[in-house]
Amino acid sequence: MTAKTDILIAGGGIMGCAAACFLSRALAGRGPGRARICVVEPDPSHARSSTALSVASIRQQFTTEINVKISRYGIDFIKSCESDGNHGMGAMGFRENGYLLLAGTDSGAEGLIRAQAMQRRLGAGTELLSPEGLAQKFPWLNTDDVVLASFGGRDEGWFDNMGLLAAFRDEARRSGVEFLRDRVTALHGRAGRVQGVTLASGGDLAVGTVVNAAGTQAAALLHGLDEDIPVEPRKRTVFMIDAPNLRAPDAPLTVCHSGFYLRPEHQHWLCAIVPENDGPADPDDFEPDLAAFERDLWPRLYVRAPGFDAVKVLSAWAGHYAYNRLDQNAIVGAHPNWRNLFLMNGFSGHGLQQAPAMGRGISELITTGAYQTLDLSDLCVERVLAGKPFAEANII
Repeated sequence: MTAKTDILIAGGGIMGCAAACFLSRALAGRGPGRARICVVEPDPSHARSSTALSVASIRQQFTTEINVKISRYGIDFIKSCESDGNHGMGAMGFRENGYLLLAGTDSGAEGLIRAQAMQRRLGAGTELLSPEGLAQKFPWLNTDDVVLASFGGRDEGWFDNMGLLAAFRDEARRSGVEFLRDRVTALHGRAGRVQGVTLASGGDLAVGTVVNAAGTQAAALLHGLDEDIPVEPRKRTVFMIDAPNLRAPDAPLTVCHSGFYLRPEHQHWLCAIVPENDGPADPDDFEPDLAAFERDLWPRLYVRAPGFDAVKVLSAWAGHYAYNRLDQNAIVGAHPNWRNLFLMNGFSGHGLQQAPAMGRGISELITTGAYQTLDLSDLCVERVLAGKPFAEANII
């Protein structure tokens, strides 16, 4: 090995930067002998990262308690950044329009009812709306096929995705974290310990601890250790549209039971739909599926709101979810087979909002050996290796 780093973080997107930030905070008081932290990221512009291509939303409307707690922590963190009280991080531009989930069947309604009771017990402001109440609150919606709706008007909405990433990265840099423009291509180890990594540039680094925050490439990174996780890229095309007959800049992010979501973006709208034949994507395929708008999305938009009778696609882009095939939930924590390897993978589209809690949790595991703030053990690596899903139903 040509060099050594004490803590190496493979991937400098939102997860890698959050981990680096919280680790630098935790180690700040350890003086000259503190650990050397290095973040390895191939593209500092993050042009194709899940972070940059996200619609940057946050909600508490999940179906598992830990995900609600994680987002409760996340929104508190984001709101605290609006002041100088959180290490001088800047404002995150949080827009509290809320989240609206629609159910079109009795079983879907029962799921909303169960989830709402749990969410409110944990501090969320979720309320249930009948079709009549929904029509009164959001008169632009067609409620004919809606059985029940769930609305979170407090602590839900969207924010500045790149602002949060920059805040984590910049604080980490100020604290002495090194950022290396390169790619980790393989991990090497023996006797239950990762000893080093290979870089795309051809160099090697000896390591004390490794954090896999490699997004859609997380599974490939483990193959050198003869390990695997069920994480793969899934492509999602997002459309920005103009709808001159429907201006509702205060509308919530709305998730329709027919399989799409939309939210306002100033005087326009962002919208996307889950592809019918959803499956693993070519990791280099970022070409938006433009035909999907007229074929699949526009007909459903028009059913949901007659104001979408006339629309124009202004732009479109494609991003990738780091999709966990097992249960669409995060894979976080220490790897049981490698005592110095930690995973932050498989967030399946909700990683951005979970980054503050995940960064802090990984930092606590590495520096103290246990979770201190939130117990994230429901999301452990062991469940994945055993093939025992811990399912999250509200994946968007």
